[in-house]
Amino acid sequence: MKILRREYLIISILAVLGLILLGGCKPEHRFIKETAFKDTNSIVITFAGPVDEAWAKNTANYNIYEKPDPDIKLEISQVSLSKDKMTVILTFKEDLNQNQPHILTMKEIMSEGKALGTAFVKVKKLYFGYLFSLLIGAMVINNFVFTKYLGLCVFFGTSQKKSTAVGMGITFTLVIVFSAMMAWFLYQFVLKPYRLDFLQIVVFIGLVSLSVQAVDTVLRKVNPALFKAFGVYLVLVIANCIVIAVPLILADNEYNGWESLMLAFGAGVGFLIALFLMSSVRERLDLANVPPTYRGLPIAFVVAGLFALAFMGFSGMSIF
Repeated sequence: MKILRREYLIISILAVLGLILLGGCKPEHRFIKETAFKDTNSIVITFAGPVDEAWAKNTANYNIYEKPDPDIKLEISQVSLSKDKMTVILTFKEDLNQNQPHILTMKEIMSEGKALGTAFVKVKKLYFGYLFSLLIGAMVINNFVFTKYLGLCVFFGTSQKKSTAVGMGITFTLVIVFSAMMAWFLYQFVLKPYRLDFLQIVVFIGLVSLSVQAVDTVLRKVNPALFKAFGVYLVLVIANCIVIAVPLILADNEYNGWESLMLAFGAGVGFLIALFLMSSVRERLDLANVPPTYRGLPIAFVVAGLFALAFMGFSGMSIF
């Protein structure tokens, strides 16, 4: 009986977490079935019922912008309405940047003479493609070490040997995923509803400290050799810019649970990739004839700069 109760408890917890992650925190308008990009300069809106033609073809009822640039409004050149009056196609004067989600506002939707309220919806690429692009973006295209130059203290300190680098990369990934998901949950369900957004940095630092302390305690018992190899750098994860940057990005972009998980996991794996690449080169450099002036950190900074130049080749890359 105890085993069954435990299994039911685990299933219940996973179900609740799944509902939270799938549901996000910003439900779409009930009258809008779907929004999607079409071609390079069009957006298709599918309604649950017919809309009034006069309302649908009035461009003043639509307001759209890229999520990162809310001050730049996109100009609509044409509005088309299907015969069944359930599909509207917005055509824009310029091509849309489909790598970024767009926020679309529709003022006072009219259907059969009834006002259904204003709708705020998000337009983005195929959702699983969008999740994958977030993951690959954080891992490679926008690698936090080689493109944003964050977390360099721990990066240079633990990249001298492959074993230490891989161990720190895995530990860092666990810490960042755990702390980022807790930060997302607290921000969406505590800080935001009670208007405590101004405390987000303090709260996020506390969550990171809690996560690192938990990993420190577990690692000390499970793998003392790896714990000793990390030395002071495990504690420095608390002050790692990447661990703080990811929750702040999640809060700023209003990502839902799955999007937050992909970004956090991608950032952690990206840091692991950076550590592994750097440690592989530094092990070879120990056997190379490096001038005395450049030995140690100087040559490490030169190598990191070369990696950063290589990773710049991924900038602007689009997966979907």
